[in-house]
Amino acid sequence: MIKRWFTILVLVLLIIFLLPYSLPFVLALVTAILLENSVKWFMTRFKWPRFRAVLVTFILYVLFILLFVWFVVQLFVSQVVSLAQKAPAFANNFYEQSLKQFIRDSEQYFKSLPIDVFESFEQTLEDTLQSATQMLQGLVEWLFGLAAAIPGFLIEFLVYLIAVFLFSLELSRLRIKAERHLREATKEKIYLVTSQLNRAGVGFIKAQIFLSVATFVMAFVGLLILQVPYAALLSIVIVFVDILPILGTGSVLVPWAVFSFFQDNQFLGVGLIILFIVITVVRRTLEPKVYSSNMGISPLAALVSLFVGFKILGFIGFFVGPALVIVYDTLREAGIIKSKWKI
Repeated sequence: MIKRWFTILVLVLLIIFLLPYSLPFVLALVTAILLENSVKWFMTRFKWPRFRAVLVTFILYVLFILLFVWFVVQLFVSQVVSLAQKAPAFANNFYEQSLKQFIRDSEQYFKSLPIDVFESFEQTLEDTLQSATQMLQGLVEWLFGLAAAIPGFLIEFLVYLIAVFLFSLELSRLRIKAERHLREATKEKIYLVTSQLNRAGVGFIKAQIFLSVATFVMAFVGLLILQVPYAALLSIVIVFVDILPILGTGSVLVPWAVFSFFQDNQFLGVGLIILFIVITVVRRTLEPKVYSSNMGISPLAALVSLFVGFKILGFIGFFVGPALVIVYDTLREAGIIKSKWKI
């Protein structure tokens, strides 16, 4: 008994140690499991052998990735190039019409302040400029690092795609080999848990795509109404920032609104604040319902698991929180966890 538990502990520690180095293969295995329903559909619908079904599913998956990347890159690059061409004129216009006037007004105001207050403000301004310079330098270094990491990423991505195809081919055999080491009761419980998690994983991806598309549409329509240039590019940035941990649409729209008020553009400032409120309210209203309908848990459980998971684990908590609720419900239904207790 002790020997068996020691062997299990060693295997778990070995998996934890190797996991960072095996990430492309782990993602490939998860992807192959998610694509398995499509493979089975082709095999059942057209009576195809597994190899042909896997090949068609894999080609469709790669085409989807390429079309999505092509659409985003084309839209992003075209708008970035256009913005870069107009950036010098925009900066000059901003300096002449906004910044110089702000400096003149500030000089008149600070003349009436005590010298200590003025020196304190001057020091704060210098520190802010220095921080902005360091931030810009860091951004440039990050961009160079990102460019240097692209070849390595492409190699890992290629390995990931090859592994997805091979895992899809071998998935049925891997399952048969794993079943040899399982009792019948254990096998049924594992199938129940994995099927529920598979459904939840696909549902989470669907929910995230739906919420991202909804955010993009709201941002794009709102920016068009406000007559903001590069609305599509800015909408993509808003969606991307909204997905990132801690950050949200407010980290883009609120500072932008404040800046607009400084430029005496109250229409744009108020519009951006309203857009931020609309996107936030709609997303927070839709999130529990969308996640619950796609992942098979109640709206309340979805809301609580998303919030608590994010507070404890950050961005990963968005995945772990609902996954734990689903695993608990599945184990309870399988009879592994018994909750028939009374106080």
